[in-house]
Amino acid sequence: MQGFISIHRKLMDNPIWCDPYYLKLWMYCLFKASHKEHEQLVGNQIVKLKRGQYVTGRFALAEEMNKGMKPKQKLNDKTWWRHLECLERWGMLTIKSTNKYSVVTVDKYEFYQDVFNKSDHEMTNSCPTNVQQMSTNNNVNNVNKEKRHKQVYDESSSFYHLAEFFYQQILTNNTEYKKPNLQTWSDDIRKMVEIDGRTEEQIKYLIKWVQQDEFEMVNVLSPAKLRKRFDQLVLKVKREKEKKVSPLEAKREPKRNNDHIEKMKRLHGG
Repeated sequence: MQGFISIHRKLMDNPIWCDPYYLKLWMYCLFKASHKEHEQLVGNQIVKLKRGQYVTGRFALAEEMNKGMKPKQKLNDKTWWRHLECLERWGMLTIKSTNKYSVVTVDKYEFYQDVFNKSDHEMTNSCPTNVQQMSTNNNVNNVNKEKRHKQVYDESSSFYHLAEFFYQQILTNNTEYKKPNLQTWSDDIRKMVEIDGRTEEQIKYLIKWVQQDEFEMVNVLSPAKLRKRFDQLVLKVKREKEKKVSPLEAKREPKRNNDHIEKMKRLHGG
């Protein structure tokens, strides 16, 4: 695989930017897409590919995507294919499958790979048309920003695991608690990590703590509420830890104070 492709900065505005699996898959699609029309032999069949297309299959895709990844990071072939189908639903590509192979077409491939690769001279000569076209595209993009696709979290992601853990903790106190939208919960947990700077260990500890506290177990019933009151809850945990002194420690405390006083007297010749 040779050459290079153009990547627009607005990719950072797309929800897939926040998910390493979707981002890697999308970059793979761009890299694999053909930059010119050609014919490819698939088994005993010749397939004509246009610009922006490539041939793949469920197992071939999984093999390529898992290459070089640590065992715990790998996804199975069904999961990778579901990810690809999500990109299709989001209008980023189309998939046409046969019983032997699938042809993936990257949408707007020619627009991004042609318009943004034009020389300054070509752009100057066609300035009126391009300026009008870019202005139109920018207006469309501004509208689309209000209708962005929500990020989809795989069940193997750490955010989803924490969302599921929160739900299970609630069920220990209320077995009839209605199952929430774990995708929304996963997104709230991601915000706590990526925006608020919380660690996954801190979040998990606090989830467990609130569902063991008689007052908070009925007040903090979602990651959104947990995020809103995170600092308050941390302070509450610290205060309770300070109050909890074991009977043995309580008996030792006066003796420690007396020993300290005697030691200080000896040091000062008292």
